[in-house]
Formats: sequence, structure tokens, C-alpha cells
Amino acid sequence: MVASSFVSDHKELLTAIAVIVLAVAGVALLDRFLVRRAARLATAVSGGDLSREAATRLRFLHRIAEAAIILIAVAIALSQFDALDRVGRTILASTAITAAVVGFAARQTLANVIAGILLAVTQPLRIGDLVTVEGETGTVEDVGLTYTWLRTGADARIIVPNERLAAGILRNDSIRSPVVATEVSVWLAPEADETRALGAIEQLGVRARVAEITHEGVRVLVMGDPGAPSERLAREGDLRAGVLRALREAGVR
Repeated sequence: MVASSFVSDHKELLTAIAVIVLAVAGVALLDRFLVRRAARLATAVSGGDLSREAATRLRFLHRIAEAAIILIAVAIALSQFDALDRVGRTILASTAITAAVVGFAARQTLANVIAGILLAVTQPLRIGDLVTVEGETGTVEDVGLTYTWLRTGADARIIVPNERLAAGILRNDSIRSPVVATEVSVWLAPEADETRALGAIEQLGVRARVAEITHEGVRVLVMGDPGAPSERLAREGDLRAGVLRALREAGVR
């Protein structure tokens, strides 16, 4: 009798809790299903890891499905309470104002979500790609609903809003070609002998040319042999060190 009375008195609360619990369980089951599905696809297609394109799309679809389940569960849970339902009807009576306020407040978030969908479809970058965004270089670690995570060579994390990626200039060293050029720039003093400098650099077996002349000095562009995208940062560091050593030995500043 007491249990029946408690259930009757708190029916809305218990229903809301049950909906949330089912949603969490659904998200967990979806996660397990997608992980297994990804493994099966990888085995069936290539016998190994899933391709970068498929992994990026699957990861993004995973995020969208989880967000949809949680939002629907929260909406159903809130609809169980009459007080909130009455408040909702009152708010919906002024739909135009509500839409304008919510749209203005969430403009940035919605723009990032839409940009994330665009990135998942067009894929100018994929999970595992080496990219450069606004001067920052890193490997794409995750493409989320609103942000993309990059891992730098120093194992730091750079979090970039998806809207910046979709609207800005992006350098991708891992797409369309298995190798990428190795290029570095070195600056010479304004009074330096650029001919002597170019000769010293070319003795390393690389190409060099004068790229820019300003009142601050002369910028020399050095081009080494192309290599794998994952090795670009290390190759550029080695090339830069070799060029500087050659210039010092030649007495060029």
C-alpha cells in the first residue's frame, strides 16, 4: 500500500528518471555497436584499420546520434511535469520572440555545429591528418560537433572552433598525396652576401632561392626532399639546423 502510494504520488519523477536512465543505456549501447561496426568495416574493407575518411564520418555521426538521444530524453523527461508543461505552453505562445532570443544567444554554437557537419561531409581534414591552422600545426585527433582537436609535436592540444576551420585557410599535408614538400626559411642580415649563402646551402644537396628582401634582411627559402607527412616537422627541423650550421661555417650571418 505504501509503495503503491509512493509510486502514484511521484509518477512523473519516476518516469523522468526512467527515461534518463534508458537514454544513458541507449548511448552506451550505441557506443558499443558503433565500435564493433567500425572494427567489422575495417576488417571487411582493408583487413586492418578503418580509413581516415570513414573514421571521421563515423566519429561525427556518433556525436550527432548521442546528442539527439540526450536531447529527446531530456524533452520527454521535462514533459512529465505539469508545471513545466504549463510554462512551456506560455513560452510557446510567443514563439517568434523565443526563436529570436534563442537564435541570437546560440548563434556561435549553431554556426560551429553546422560547420562541423560541413567538415564531416566535405572532409578537408580527417582524423590522423597533419594540418596547419592559423600558424598552428598538429595532427587531427578528433572532430567534434563544435570543436576539432589537434595534437602538436610537443603533445599539447589545440582546440579549434569548427566555424574557424570551415571559413579559414587550412593547410593539410596528408591529403591527396602520400608525400609533402620540406621547406624552411632562413633570414640573412641586410649586408650579407646572398650569393655566398646560397652556395653554402646548396652544398647540402638541397635547393635554395631568395624569396624576399626587406629592410630587415633577406629571406632565403630552402627546399629539401619530400617525405611522409608525419615526418614533416622533424625533417624541417633537421633541415633548418643543417642550413644554419652551413651558414656559420661559411661565415655568413
